[in-house]
Amino acid sequence: MAGNGRTVRDLRRANRTAVLQRLYFDGPLSRFELGPATGLSSGSVSNVVADLIADGLVEEAGSVDSDGGRPRTLLRVAPASGHMIGVDVGETRVRVELFDLALTELARTERPLEQQRYEVEVIVDHIRSGIDEVLAAAELRSELLLGVGIGVPGIVEHTADRGAVVHGQTIGWDAVPLESLLRDGSPLPDGVPYFIDNGARTLGQAEMWFGAGRGAGNALVVLFGSGVGACLVTPEVRHGRAVEWGHLTVRVRGRRCRCGALGCLEAYAGAESLLARWREEGGRVPRDTDEETALTAMLAAAYPVDGADADPVALAVLEETAEYLGAGLSDLINLFQPERILMGGWAGLQLGSRFLPAVRRHALSYALRHPAERVTIELGKLGPDAVTVGAAILPLADFFDRGGRRPEPDPAVPAPAWRAALQDRVPR
Repeated sequence: MAGNGRTVRDLRRANRTAVLQRLYFDGPLSRFELGPATGLSSGSVSNVVADLIADGLVEEAGSVDSDGGRPRTLLRVAPASGHMIGVDVGETRVRVELFDLALTELARTERPLEQQRYEVEVIVDHIRSGIDEVLAAAELRSELLLGVGIGVPGIVEHTADRGAVVHGQTIGWDAVPLESLLRDGSPLPDGVPYFIDNGARTLGQAEMWFGAGRGAGNALVVLFGSGVGACLVTPEVRHGRAVEWGHLTVRVRGRRCRCGALGCLEAYAGAESLLARWREEGGRVPRDTDEETALTAMLAAAYPVDGADADPVALAVLEETAEYLGAGLSDLINLFQPERILMGGWAGLQLGSRFLPAVRRHALSYALRHPAERVTIELGKLGPDAVTVGAAILPLADFFDRGGRRPEPDPAVPAPAWRAALQDRVPR
């Protein structure tokens, strides 16, 4: 037993995690550089690196000259040593992507959703068939997967008996046991875990690891799509926590939100409500098309590039939306005092730099002066695939936390391996 109640096995796992993460984010690095980067002794670094090379997780990546000595061998995480699938259950489609350990996309497929209909059976079938398709395209055996990450709308509850259960009030999902439904007739072996979480959290995970959030200790990542949501990342919640920001009340007895309540931020700031208000005011919203195409038409009407007159109705609705969104951000600034706020999601990226200055101006004018002076508000950097990338990071983060070891079923527990793996992920 090591100090602080940690076993030798715990220390070895922590050392492997430290080396893997430093090589992953800062590599290639030499053994000499890994010492100060991880805080481990040179002997510990040598032992851990030897183990990781033997496991096929780390490989040599050339060499660099040292000061007066032999060239130092550089090391990196081997991209082909692990694979993950990321799934985005979005507002217009289900997107499934296969990645290697370096998060290089190997295959992808998309399944459109008709008129944003979220029939559970249809979503489950889209995910299953999408997994089959990307594995076949890459000619990869399913048992080689570290896991499947899935970003969904709504609150995700992790239960001991049914796995991840989704409470998606805005999409008509009432305690849907998505994990057990996927497991029933799954194309994957029991040893391959599913990681299901809120889409705003997976977006936040991606931006914090690889996007505009890198280096920030306290940040909020906002998903602006058909509705709105947010992910809070702090030193205490390093993997992020989904915040149902879209259902803060911004107007008493206001517009009815798709969740059923009155006056939610989402009833004024989401793309669905934005287009509905344009239509109600007499705007020429394209018929028989999806929200992304309709929003493109609205932007073209409000901000014409050919010298034509702007549509005053579209412009007014966009300006009002910017104020509501800014006021909603001011609540987040006052509550959490973040150093960065990043806006992503397909609608946020589509509105982009033309829309963001007005949102920023309103957010800072409504917020308390001290936290407003310390925060920056920017667009996310990872584009429309950020939710899918973030979903794939969920099994990757779990893999790193395990020191680069795959989940092992507990032989003393007569439950399926996927359930035992789920229980291992519940914080003690």
